[in-house]
Amino acid sequence: MRTFGVEEELLLVDQGSGAIVPAASALLAHAGKESGGEPGNSSADSDCSDVGLGYGVTGFALPSHRHAGTITVEFQQEQIEIASRIHTSVEELGADIRAGRARADAYAQAVGVRAIALATAPLPAAPHGTEQPRFDMMHAQFGLTADEQLTCGCHVHVSIDSVEEGVAVLDRIRIWLPVLAALSTNSPFWNGRDTGYASFRTQVWNRLPATGPMEILGSTDNYRLLIDQLLKTEVLFDEGMVYFDARLSRAYPTVEIRVGDVCLCADDTVLLAALSRALVETAAEQWRTGHPPEDVPVAILRMAAWQASRWGLEGDLLHPVRATPCSAADAVSSLVDYVRPALIDSGDEAFVDEMIERIMCRGTGARRQRAALERNGNLADVVREAIRSSHLPEGSL
Repeated sequence: MRTFGVEEELLLVDQGSGAIVPAASALLAHAGKESGGEPGNSSADSDCSDVGLGYGVTGFALPSHRHAGTITVEFQQEQIEIASRIHTSVEELGADIRAGRARADAYAQAVGVRAIALATAPLPAAPHGTEQPRFDMMHAQFGLTADEQLTCGCHVHVSIDSVEEGVAVLDRIRIWLPVLAALSTNSPFWNGRDTGYASFRTQVWNRLPATGPMEILGSTDNYRLLIDQLLKTEVLFDEGMVYFDARLSRAYPTVEIRVGDVCLCADDTVLLAALSRALVETAAEQWRTGHPPEDVPVAILRMAAWQASRWGLEGDLLHPVRATPCSAADAVSSLVDYVRPALIDSGDEAFVDEMIERIMCRGTGARRQRAALERNGNLADVVREAIRSSHLPEGSL
């Protein structure tokens, strides 16, 4: 069975006002003292050569790590990243994710803030960059785009057997990633207003170069050629800044699926991971049996990604194969049907079916944030409700 793990970026906020707080350095220093300098719990332990803008601190915890929720520095001082261990079961991954969130929040409370799973800050925000030479270079290169880049995503790592298999997987999962994005939407607010989008994080993130979908590559040589051509432009500093929706991890033998918002509910994160693993297994099996990837142009995939960002599960999406409008329910059902044999093989079918029914009924984090604003009338209450929802036990939302 393929292993998988998750990285989640969390916002640091004041519980009373709901405002973001630049507390990452203080939190990491406290975490380092509490853990006795455990690797991965402070910015000094991060491999800055592999640090990207907002998403690049890998922090992917290996089984030897003692605790769930390895905590690492991020691009802005108002956010941190936590990483799970590597797992084979959704039950163990879910417990690890919840434990990691709890551990991060305990460290946050020790320095007077809370750690929550929102993909953008609802209230007006002026982020403070983390002081590192590489981050300084990024601010100089990208200007306002970097200054405003306070977004929190969810990255799912799924194991692969070889680089060749990994590229084949990337070619075959690309058309399905907008559906995963729609299931994760959790960022309707930006700078104190409702943007109209279910995932405005996607819009902010895609202001950077080398983001979004890739074309079909067909071979590892073509993948390497594309990366080399991007680096020769000198727009990017290094390979860590290649921010495709899915890519081969530089640090681990995994495909890294990066399209999702950080999910408000930990159960939704586990659903995203289970579907991602099933997608990778399905794509690998198709490659092994000579089934070619669907030749959907990148321009159409951008339309599908935009539609998922705009509506999430609240409006029409584009059908992943036909690239024509369909209901969100039909798009999600198509994804689940496509990966069902892999779900059966992994034992995840019942879990995924239950979670899909639940999320289609209650909605994603974007719907819940908007409902909180409608009930309470102010964005500070949206943040306070998000604090509660970020740390609920399994099945509570």
